[in-house]
Amino acid sequence: MGDKKGNELGDLKTQLRNLAGSQLKENTQAKRDLFKKIISYMTISIDVAPLFSEMIMATTTTDIATKKMLYHYITHHANSNPELALLCINTLQKDCCDVDPTIRGLALRSLSSLRVSNLLEYVTEPIQRGLQDKHPYVRRTAVLGLAKLNAMNPEMVSDLDIMGSVRAMVLNDPDAQVSANALTVLTEVEGYEALAVESFVTPILKRLKSYNEWSLALVLEVLARYKVTKSSEIYDIMQNLEDRLQHANSAVVLATVRVFLLLTLPLPEVHQQVYERIKAPLLTLISSAINEIAYPVVAHLHLLVLRAPILFATDFKYFYCKYNDPSYIKKLKLEMLTAVADSNNMYDIVTELSEYVADVDVPIARSSVHAVGQIALEAPDSDNIVERLLLFLELGQEHITAETLIMMKDLLRKCPQHKPAITQALSFVNHSVVQEPAAKAAMVWLIGELSTEDPYVLEDLIETFADEESPDVRLELLTACVKHFFLRPPETQKLLGAALAAGCRDSHVAVHDRAIMYYRLLKHDVRKAQLIICPETVSVSTFTETHSSDEIEQLFQQFNSLSVLYRHPGFAFASPEASPVTVAGPAEDRTPAPAAVQEAPAQPPVQPAMEADLLGDLLRNDPPADTDASGRVQRAPVRLESPSKGRICATCALAAVAHPHLLPHDSRMTIHHELPGGVFLAYSRPAAAVPHASDCQHRCFRWPDAV
Repeated sequence: MGDKKGNELGDLKTQLRNLAGSQLKENTQAKRDLFKKIISYMTISIDVAPLFSEMIMATTTTDIATKKMLYHYITHHANSNPELALLCINTLQKDCCDVDPTIRGLALRSLSSLRVSNLLEYVTEPIQRGLQDKHPYVRRTAVLGLAKLNAMNPEMVSDLDIMGSVRAMVLNDPDAQVSANALTVLTEVEGYEALAVESFVTPILKRLKSYNEWSLALVLEVLARYKVTKSSEIYDIMQNLEDRLQHANSAVVLATVRVFLLLTLPLPEVHQQVYERIKAPLLTLISSAINEIAYPVVAHLHLLVLRAPILFATDFKYFYCKYNDPSYIKKLKLEMLTAVADSNNMYDIVTELSEYVADVDVPIARSSVHAVGQIALEAPDSDNIVERLLLFLELGQEHITAETLIMMKDLLRKCPQHKPAITQALSFVNHSVVQEPAAKAAMVWLIGELSTEDPYVLEDLIETFADEESPDVRLELLTACVKHFFLRPPETQKLLGAALAAGCRDSHVAVHDRAIMYYRLLKHDVRKAQLIICPETVSVSTFTETHSSDEIEQLFQQFNSLSVLYRHPGFAFASPEASPVTVAGPAEDRTPAPAAVQEAPAQPPVQPAMEADLLGDLLRNDPPADTDASGRVQRAPVRLESPSKGRICATCALAAVAHPHLLPHDSRMTIHHELPGGVFLAYSRPAAAVPHASDCQHRCFRWPDAV
């Protein structure tokens, strides 16, 4: 295979040498066919770089098609052959002065695309000459060549002192594409903010109609950053852009919408009128048959709906899902239907959402159940909607039952008045079919919260406690058993003992610690433990999953950008500057770590807890022994003195839990931490790392040297 490839390249070299310098008409077609063959090899990733010197020798041709292919080859391989690329400079510079503007433009484009740093000095003069060319094609190419030069050597462009001429081209050049190309260069070199000034914005508004759709989108990006100084400017700009809302290109419409929204932010009444004006164009665009065009519009409309749902409440039918909508569009529409639901339309919306619950697409079916639950959470009078939600349990499908249980949990937390209906519905759920961790945790939480539920349901779950993969489910099982114990001690004492024993053996830190905490709370005082674990129920007002107004405003400020599609502000996924690349090597060559990282103190290793011995100590009602890494018991004959009378900092709390025998007898192994609302949390972590005495700045205890 390699010999065959080498023979082919050898044949091509021979043919190129035979045709080099030939100006005969009969050889023009042969040279064109030969260049076509070489370019076709490039498209299938065959390395034709060894032909570079022969291709340079064949640069003398008057055929434009041949020149295009030749220039394409040179620009593609010049970077890998910088020494040989110097040989083509003379030919390219000569072609930049050709009589034919097409050849001038082709040569200038190729010369500025060589990407060879030591050849940049040969590019500046042709670019400057091209900016003054009479033909618009050459001027367009010269302006873009300036952008390429700036990408490789910004200092060289700055030394040319030519940006003033480029700015004049934007405003005064008779060719609209030259003006648009010049604007592109200005945005890359100077930035959008430098152009968003009255002396630039006012004249560019006068030639809006001459730009094509993509150039218009660039102009609108500049206008979006313009800070108006008087209200009359707002109306003038909006009047000039009014007809752009009817444009067929969604990019132009979204860019125009952004200008309208940002300009009118200081005028609330006008801002609301702008919402009414932009609704029709956006609602028309979301019905596009091309999903790739419809999705960005739906995403931006979704943001506007979250920001001002009441203004879209009467247009909710536009958000109904079509049968051929892809899942990513359906998901956004479901969220918009949830946001615009109010007392006038919520029953129509819930009826529509109930149809989507039977969708074959499982994520959409679950999102539909979630949407119905969200409407029930927000509706002031939601009895009928809650009834509709609970009816989904009768469908018997695992994913629908799982999502319904999750929403039932949230519903009970926020709306305790629905407790009877939820209790009745939960009694008909087949607990064995619920396997999803989040749904199973929600079901166990409901069983614990609805204490009228048969406690013996928990027995089967406790038997498989060790086999349960999700720590969240195991945590909820512990809490549910304790809650039932407070109401039915004789019936559930054995169940609670099994749960606590299984929890103490658990390898997960959170489950292990909670089991120990519950045991010690119950051992200390059952009544106080009940006040801590089962406090008076308080309705939840908001959930962490709810979109905050700050997040929505951040996305609104980045309207018409990828931030809206990703649903994260730009700083979360992009950086204005490239991150430095760290290369492995000698210490002096490596990128230094940030100061905050360098100064971070080393954390001592955490020693594993001796779970078997600890469980034995618990069952014997003895305090757990403090052990070292080898498992040997450490007994320090020293005690601690606390000047703060029980209120200790987190550092000392960590040490106190690790070395309980150093504490006064009445606070052994229990650290009380006061939470908002007067709730006390008892927390312990056996065999945790012990900080040094100097780590405590509050002097909570006088730690002995042994610690």
